[in-house]
Amino acid sequence: MPLQTRLTDAFGIEHPILLAPMDLVASGKLAAAVSHAGGLGLIGGGYGNAEWLEQEFAAAGNAKVGCGFITWSLAKKPDLLDVALQHQPAAVMLSFGDPGSFAHKIKEAGAKLICQVQSLAQAREAATAGADILVAQGTEAGGHGATRTTLTLVPEIIDAFPHLPVVASGGIADGRGLAAVLMLGADGVLMGTRFYASQEAQGHPEAKQRIIDASGDDTLRSIVFDISRRNLWPQPYTGRVIRNAHAERWYGHEAELLEHQEEEVQRYAEARERGDFDVAAVIAGEAVGLIHDAPSAAEIVDRTILEAEARIARGTRLIVS
Repeated sequence: MPLQTRLTDAFGIEHPILLAPMDLVASGKLAAAVSHAGGLGLIGGGYGNAEWLEQEFAAAGNAKVGCGFITWSLAKKPDLLDVALQHQPAAVMLSFGDPGSFAHKIKEAGAKLICQVQSLAQAREAATAGADILVAQGTEAGGHGATRTTLTLVPEIIDAFPHLPVVASGGIADGRGLAAVLMLGADGVLMGTRFYASQEAQGHPEAKQRIIDASGDDTLRSIVFDISRRNLWPQPYTGRVIRNAHAERWYGHEAELLEHQEEEVQRYAEARERGDFDVAAVIAGEAVGLIHDAPSAAEIVDRTILEAEARIARGTRLIVS
């Protein structure tokens, strides 16, 4: 039997799985692959590039996909939302900032508004703005986030907003995670790191291999890579990456890094260009410890669902009548 939730009902999809709109990594090809597998793919609009967005929506073809933006960055380039809405996305996901100024336009265009939040206060703000779906993101997640953990944040938001579908994100990479958050009352999962290590992801092969080789202990939450990209985020957000030589050198020495920012920014940019991940960051979450290969997106979806169904069935056998 399929895992039917308010998330699957909202989008008319088969499986309660969303692709996290990872900046540049969540390409049109990857989003389409997740959607064709029965989930919903979200293209990673990230900081925003109109030409890239057009290219990736075209790459998605006729697949039902959505798009995600960094809210505070979108506020600097609001026309990018128009670019996305012209493609009639199934949903627009906004993360890291007040969604209020964009909510009406998104919903008026017929797209669902998904808001990713990291606290109960942010969830209230998103609900007030008219969010159709809340994504509760725990600190285990890759990339930017805050300090609350998935295990407690998800049910707290579910309890506070029983009328809204809530999707869990952060540290989820397989069917065990999906089954667990469904038992917490969530309506599905949003996965990023697991799909980064997939055939269709728009990522460097070495970055994918580092995800496969790493354990959860090998990740680090800091602002080192933001300083190194000259891209400081507003408080309270930091970013989780896989530890490397650059992070080890500067973690705890951020003030000194700022003093050497000019040369380090150049060094970091050159490293990214040549795929040197001893310097450039692989942006990934604690779920790396659960990832041991890079199959197709369809295989990831299938495995996740089959394992979740098996875990849920096993759970029912724990109840002794």
